[in-house]
Amino acid sequence: MEVITNAVGWLNGIVWGVPMLVLILGVGFFLTVGLKFLTITKIPFGFKLLWAGRIPGGEGEISPFNALMTSLAATIGTGNIAGVATAIFLGGPGAIFWMWMTALVGMATKYAEAVLAVRFREEDERGKHVGGPMYYIKNGLSKRWNWLAVAFALFAGVAGFGIGNMVQANSIANALNANFAIPEWLTGIVLVLLVGAVLLGGIERIATVAGKLVPIMAIAYIGAGSLVLLLNAGAIPGAFALIFKHAFTPTAATGGFAGAAVWAAIRFGVARGIFSNEAGLGSAPIAHAAAQTKGPVSQGLVAMLGTFIDTLVVCSFTALAILVTGAWTSGETGAALTSKAFDLALPGVGGYVIALALAVFAFTTILGWSYYCERSLQYLFGIKIITPFRAVWSLAALVGATLKLSFVWLLADTLIALMAIPNLIALALLSPIVFKITKEFFDTKGESENNPF
Repeated sequence: MEVITNAVGWLNGIVWGVPMLVLILGVGFFLTVGLKFLTITKIPFGFKLLWAGRIPGGEGEISPFNALMTSLAATIGTGNIAGVATAIFLGGPGAIFWMWMTALVGMATKYAEAVLAVRFREEDERGKHVGGPMYYIKNGLSKRWNWLAVAFALFAGVAGFGIGNMVQANSIANALNANFAIPEWLTGIVLVLLVGAVLLGGIERIATVAGKLVPIMAIAYIGAGSLVLLLNAGAIPGAFALIFKHAFTPTAATGGFAGAAVWAAIRFGVARGIFSNEAGLGSAPIAHAAAQTKGPVSQGLVAMLGTFIDTLVVCSFTALAILVTGAWTSGETGAALTSKAFDLALPGVGGYVIALALAVFAFTTILGWSYYCERSLQYLFGIKIITPFRAVWSLAALVGATLKLSFVWLLADTLIALMAIPNLIALALLSPIVFKITKEFFDTKGESENNPF
C-alpha cells in the first residue's frame, strides 16, 4: 500500500505542478481575451439573467437559476473553509491575490464550459438532457478525439466518490463529532438516508434542494463573516495590504507562520482557487447542460457567476476573517484555522458556526457531485448504471464518515487534475465556436430586457 501511495503522491506532484497551473491559467486568460473581457464587463448582466432565470425559458429539466445553484452546491464546500485556510497557511496572505486572479480568468473558462455544454448537449433514452465535456468533445470534435471524452468521464466518475462524497462525509462527521460529540457512525447513517432520499428524485430534486439550501447557506455564512469583519473593522485595510504586498514579496515567519516565498503564494493560491471554484475541471457544465434555456450564451453568463460567487465573495470572507483576527499566525491550518478565526471574533460561538457551515457546505457538495458522477458513468455504461450508482453513492457516505481517508483524498485530488486535462484541451480547440456564438448573440439580442433567454 505504501508503494501505491508513494506512486500516487508522485503523480499528484506532477499533475498539480507548474505545467497544470500554467495550462489552467493560460486557457482561462486566452478565453478572457478572446471574449474581449465580457466575462468581467457583463457581470451585472449575468446577475440580471440569473434573476430572470428563476423562471424556466426553454428545453431542459431545471431552471437556469437552479442549474447555477446545483453547480454552486458542488463548489461551495470544504474548499471555501478549509481550502482558503490551507492556501494562507502554505502560501501566506499573498495566496489570496492569486486566488482572485484565478477566479477572474476562471470566469471565462466556466462561461465557455457552459456555452459548449448547452450547444452540444443531447437527450438520452429517457428524454433527459445530458451534456458536459464528454459530450462537447464527442459532438464538437472529430471522432479521433473520442478517447478524450472517455478519459474525462472515467476520471470524473472515479474522482467524485473521493472528493465529492467520502471526503465531504468525513469532514461533516469530524466537525460534528468535535463540536457536538455526535458519533461518526451516526452522522454516516443520517447522511446515507438524506442523500438517498434526494437522489431518488434525480436532477429535478437535487436542483430543488440546491435552489433552496445554497442561497440560505451562502447568505448565512456571509452574514457571519460580515459580523467578524465588523468587529475587526480597523484591521481590514491592513489585511488588504498584506494580501497585495505578499502577492509579490516573500512572507516572513510570524508567530506560528513559517514564512512563504512568492512562488508558494502563487502555487497554493491558484491550486486552492481551482479546488474551490472548479473552473476548468469540467464538472459544472454537466449541471448547466440540464438548464431550461433557449440558448448557450445566456446560460454561460449565468454559469460564470458561480466562480464569482464562490471565490470572489465566499472565499474572500473566509480569507479576510483569518487575516483581520490575526489567526493566520497561529500555526493552525485547514478548517481548524478558519474555526479559530471565527472563535477569536465570536468567542464560544465561532467554532460552532464553522462546524455547521462546513456540515451544510459539504452535504450540498455530495448532492452536486452525485449528479456529475452519475452523468459521467452514464456516458460510459448507459442509463442502466443510474439506479445501482445512486445506491452505492449513498452508502459511500457511511464509509467516508467512519474511515481515515488520507489515501482517498490524495487519489481524488490527483484524478481531479486529470479531469481538467481533457476538458482544457477541448476548450482550447472549441474556442472559435464559443467566440462565434457569443458574437452572434450580442450582435442580435444584446442585453435585451424582453428576451434575456
